[in-house]
Amino acid sequence: MSGGIRFDRVSVAYGGTTVLDSLDLTVGPGEVMALLGPSGSGKTTALRAVAGFVRPLSGRVFLGDRDVTDLPPHRRGIGMVVQQYALFPHLRVDQNVAFGLKARKAPKREIPGRVAEALEMTGMAAYARRYPRELSGGQQQRVAIARALAIRPGVLLLDEPLSALDARLRSGMLTELARLHRELPDVSILYVTHDQVEALTLADRIAVMDRARLRDCGTPRELYRNPRTEFTASFVGDANLLPVTVGSGTVSLGGRDLKVATGRDTAPGSTATLCVRPHLVGLGEGPNTLRGTLAEVQWRGSAHRLYVDVTGHRVKADVRELRDPPAPGAEVTLHFAPEDAVLLAAGVTDD
Repeated sequence: MSGGIRFDRVSVAYGGTTVLDSLDLTVGPGEVMALLGPSGSGKTTALRAVAGFVRPLSGRVFLGDRDVTDLPPHRRGIGMVVQQYALFPHLRVDQNVAFGLKARKAPKREIPGRVAEALEMTGMAAYARRYPRELSGGQQQRVAIARALAIRPGVLLLDEPLSALDARLRSGMLTELARLHRELPDVSILYVTHDQVEALTLADRIAVMDRARLRDCGTPRELYRNPRTEFTASFVGDANLLPVTVGSGTVSLGGRDLKVATGRDTAPGSTATLCVRPHLVGLGEGPNTLRGTLAEVQWRGSAHRLYVDVTGHRVKADVRELRDPPAPGAEVTLHFAPEDAVLLAAGVTDD
C-alpha cells in the first residue's frame, strides 16, 4: 500500500451535533501533519476517523489509494500512540511491544527481531525486561511508540502523546520524535496537539482546526509569518492584533500612520487587522513608532514581556532581559519594522 492519508469531505456527528465538518485534507507519504487546535475543535475526531474508531456520517477516508472507511481498525495497518500510554501493567516491556505483532499473527520467528528493532529505535533496548511500573513517564511513552512502530505501519497516529509529561521530559521526547521522523522517512504521521511548540517543532505542515472545521493549513513558517486569519495568527504563536484603517501604503492606528505592506484585498479607507509578533516589537524609536503607557512588566528569564497601552489597545513586546526595566505607568516608545507586520483584511474570518 502506498503511503499517505486523505480525508474526502469527512463529517462526523454525535447525537445530532457535528464534531467534524466536511474535512478535506491530504497527508503526503512520509509527511508529518500536525492537527492543531483548542479542545473541541475536531482534531482528535479526525484522528479517530483514520484509526477506525468513529464512523463518518459522510465522506471517505483513504490510506494511500485504499478506501478504508468501512474497514475495522485492526485491518488498517495503523500504529497509534495516545497520551495515557495504554501499556499492559502485567507485561514486560518486550511483551508490550510484541503484543501488536502477535495480534496481527506475525510469524513467531520474526517477532523477537522486530521487537528488538523497535526498542533500539526508541532507545529502550536496555529496558526490555522491565515492567511499566519500573519506568518513568517518558520511558513508558517510548515503549508505547516502540509498540506502534513494531508493526511497521505506513501511518502513525499520535494523539497528544506528550501532554502527560513534564516540561523537561516533553522537550526530550520532542527531540526523539524528530529523530524518529528522520529515521522513518516513508511513514506518514498525523500528530494531534494543542501545543504550538510541538506543532512548530515537528510538523512539515500544520492544519489549524476550530469548531469542527479546518481553518488554515500550511508549513509552520507560512502560518507563523503570514497567517491568513486572526484565529491562525493568535493560535500559531502569540500575536498583537490591532484594528487599523488602510491608507495608501500605510495604515492608521489611533491617528498614527504606520508603514506596512498592504494587499490582501485591502483598499484605502477599509478596515483591517495588523498582526505583529511580540518578539518583533522593540523598545525605542524605529521605522514604525508607537508611544504608550506601560501597564505591566513580566520577567521571563531571558526576556521581559512588556504590556503597553497604545491608544486604547494593549501591545505586547518581548525584549531581551532588561537590567533596569521601566516601571508600570511610565511612558514608553515601541517600534517594529514594516516587513515584520502582516495585514489581515476585514472579511478574512475564521468561518
